[in-house]
Order: sequence, then C-alpha cells, then structure tokens
Amino acid sequence: MATLQNQQVGIGGSNRIAALDLETETPNSNTNFDDQKNLQTPGWRKFLSFVGPGFLVSLAYLDPGNLETDLQAGANHRYELLWVILIGLIFALIIQSLAANLGVSTGKHLSELCKAEYPIYVKYCLWLLAEVAVIAADIPEVIGTAFALNILFHIPVWVGVLLTGFSTLLLLGLQRYGVRKLEMLIALMVFTMAICFFGEMSYVKPPAGDVLKGLFIPKLSGQGATGDAIALLGALVMPHNLFLHSALVLSRKIPNSVRGINDACRYFLIESGMALFVAFLINVSIISVSGTVCSTKNLTHDESDRCSDLTLNSASFLLKNVLGKSSSTFYAVALLASGQSSTITGTYAGQFIMQVGFLDLKMKKWARNLMTRCIAITPSLIVSIIGGSSGAGRLIIIASMILSFELPFALIPLLKFSSSATKMGPHKNSIYIIVVSWVLGLGIIGINIYYLSTGFVGWIIHSSLPKVATVFIGILVFPLMGVYIISVIYLMFRKDTVTTFIDPTKHDPTIQTRMEDGQGNPEGVPESNRVPFREDLADIPLPE
Repeated sequence: MATLQNQQVGIGGSNRIAALDLETETPNSNTNFDDQKNLQTPGWRKFLSFVGPGFLVSLAYLDPGNLETDLQAGANHRYELLWVILIGLIFALIIQSLAANLGVSTGKHLSELCKAEYPIYVKYCLWLLAEVAVIAADIPEVIGTAFALNILFHIPVWVGVLLTGFSTLLLLGLQRYGVRKLEMLIALMVFTMAICFFGEMSYVKPPAGDVLKGLFIPKLSGQGATGDAIALLGALVMPHNLFLHSALVLSRKIPNSVRGINDACRYFLIESGMALFVAFLINVSIISVSGTVCSTKNLTHDESDRCSDLTLNSASFLLKNVLGKSSSTFYAVALLASGQSSTITGTYAGQFIMQVGFLDLKMKKWARNLMTRCIAITPSLIVSIIGGSSGAGRLIIIASMILSFELPFALIPLLKFSSSATKMGPHKNSIYIIVVSWVLGLGIIGINIYYLSTGFVGWIIHSSLPKVATVFIGILVFPLMGVYIISVIYLMFRKDTVTTFIDPTKHDPTIQTRMEDGQGNPEGVPESNRVPFREDLADIPLPE
C-alpha cells in the first residue's frame, strides 16, 4: 500500500504538492478525498473535464498563415503535398503531447522551467525570442482578420488591423464568465470555417485516388515544390504553441497521485489527437478545394491569374460553386473565424510568457492585455499603412520565415526537459519517444536552417543591389548565422543543472523557493537534493 506524503509550499498563491511515494496505488491508499472521488468518476466524465486546451492549441494549425500556404500548395501542386500535412500534424501531435505532459508532471509550464534552468543572460535571450515568435505568429492572424473585414465592409486594411486588436480584447473579456464559454466560442468559429470548405469540397469532388496518393506517397515535383513543402511545414509547427499548451493544461485540476498524472497525460493526448485530427481534415479540404478548382479547364483568364498568385485577399472565388454571389461573404466569415480565434490563443501565449513565465511581471488585467495586443499588432499596422494589401501579404511570408528560425529555441528545451528524469521523474519520455521526437525535431530544424540559408545565399548571388550593399549585407548576416548555429548547439549539449524532481524523503522548502525565483541551486546543496517534485499546480487560472 502506497504512502502519500503531502507537504504544501505556499508560493505565488498556488498549492503545490511537494512529495510523493511512487509505488503503485490502490483506491484504499491514503489518498485525499479528491483522489478517492476521482477514482469513482466514470472515465468519459473525467475525459470531458480535460477537453479544451488541445482545441485551443489546434487553432494555431488553422490560422490564416496555414490557410494561405494551403491555398498556394493546392493551386501550384494540386494534391502532391498532402503528405506534408500528414507528417507535420503527426509530429505536431507528438510535441504538443510532450508540452502537455511537461506541464502536468512538473506543475510548471515551459517558460517557467526555462527561467529556472538557464543563466540570466540566456533566460532573457529566450524571452526575447519567444516574444518575437508570438509577434511573428500573430502577424498572419491579424492581417487575415483585416483582409476579412476588408472583404466584408470594404474598410482599409490598416483600419482592420486596429479593429482586430480591439475585438480580441473584447472576446478575451468573455473569460470572466468562465473559460468553458470562451472555448465554446472558439469551437464555433472553427466549425464555421470547416463548414465553408467541407461544403465546397463536397461540390467539387476531388478525385479520391489522387487525394489518397498525395497523402501517402511523398513526392516533390514541379517548380517550387520543395519551397512550398517547407512553407507548409513551417506554418504548421509554431514555437509559441509549445509554451501555450504546457500552460493551458494547468487550468485543469489534476489529482494528487501518480495515477492521476498518468491519467491526465493520457486524456490530454487523446484530446490533442482529436483536435489535431479536425485540423488535419480542414487543412486537407483547403488544399483539395484549391487544387481541384485551380486545375479545372474552364477557368476564366482572371481566375487563372488568381490561381497563379493565390493570396488570402483573392481566394474567395474558390467557394463560388457552392455559394455563388455569396462566396466572398462566406469566405470572409471563414477567414474572420480563423484569424480571430487564432489571435486569442496568441494573446494567451504572450501573457503566459511575459507575466508568469520568464519575467514574472505583476500587472493589472487591462494593462497586460493592452500591452500584449499592442506589441503583436504594431508590425502589421506599420506595414499595412505603408504597403497596403500587397505589403501586408508579403509580411506573412516574412513572419513564416521568422517562425522557422525561432523553432529550435522552444523545441530543444522542450525535448530536453521532457526526456529528463531530473525534471519529470517517473513521467519522463520512454526511449522510443526520445528517439522519434529528437529525429523528427532535428530533421525539421535542419531542413528549415538549410532552406533558409541556401535561399539567402541564392539571393546574395543573384541580387540586383550594388556590390557594396551586397557585401555589407553579407558581412552583417553571416556572423549572425554563425551565432545562431552556435546557440542551437549550446541548447542541445548544455547539461541541465536544476532538478525539479527529487526523492520524496528529501524535501527542503527553501530550495523550492529558490527554484521558483529562478536562482538555481544554492552552494553546498547536493545535486540530488535541490528542488522537490511539484506534481500538481491545479489552481492556476487562465489569464484573467
């Protein structure tokens, strides 16, 4: 019979379970009342209590940036790149489940662990990179929403950018009525977008054989196929999502037992799988609709020109077969749902990273939301004022490139922490998950670095700029690329020094406090007796 040793450490207003015997438990163990009640709850009801975070996170795989890359991939290559969506979302399921497991098992989200683990200069560099990632991820979402408002109400794009910021703050205000209501609203937005494209897909009827072949037979043929495939992959795997998912799972009350943690990890895995499967179907439908419509022989000259350079602002004609003259309106509604729901999750990510993550800022609710929104929309606002719709469209491409470069600085810490016994205790990844996740992660990182580096070298070689300007840009950029590669290697091979799991009999609240403050291990304290294992942080709320 297992013995549960609970010692609560009151830090930051949350209840933290400090120690736990890791033997197998039975319902007759000395667990608390909540654990006994949880054991008696039917499995489906327990599962429903965990539904929500995965669907919020899955919105990043349905944002306007993904929508645009899907449209272009279908228009340029029909169904040949569907396999990239399949592989990308399988990898997304793996890393999102790792992020959820990290939050559940340690009671801390990824940015808090980075703050505790890394030296102060590395911590601030990671914070800046995380903020840049949030801004870059928010750019397609803000611009997509602005395009939707432009189609619906014919207002300038820059005005739409401003309205996007205000509308996001209003929607976030719904959380005072409960997180579930906000989750239901976002789910409604997602299904609105799904209905539009599923309806068109049922009309155009893409050939099932070609679609299945595109899903399961990897192929890169035709001009620009490699670039479009990497753009699809880069748009799917977003660094800010890893911070977000590891934090959102803490909004659920996890039973204070090893069995409770294992059950929560399993439920979050199932929920994430369901959410990403819906995202997968929507992405496949978008590519299939774009590929089928743009490959028909009866296209007008204007529609053919649009297919050759398909953007968010010009794709409404894809839905005209089903919706006729209303196609632009329904497309704009789908785009609005995609952009607005995604900006909410981006704001959440920014709040977790800034307030309770790297910086631990204490701010009022309205000031925090306003700061997060202003930081996110500023680049989009400036570019849309200066460059209009075309400039805003090019900014989406730049944002995707930034996210590709940012990925290692969130993914590598996640892979290391989730595979570490000092961080996860008995809940660390198995050897099979470690191998698969590292192979896929390093593969995607390597592809992104190679493609972006060779693309820059090709631009330097064929640039029409004066030679002096080209040489100056090369002198400036190549050292930065060297620093970037060295930073990635540092994160990969640096040995972790902060322990968040120790033997339950060796509890020291003072060391727990030091870890919470990111001060590391005090001198004279043995390696195995630093920070007690925090199994549960059930009372943390979503940002208010």
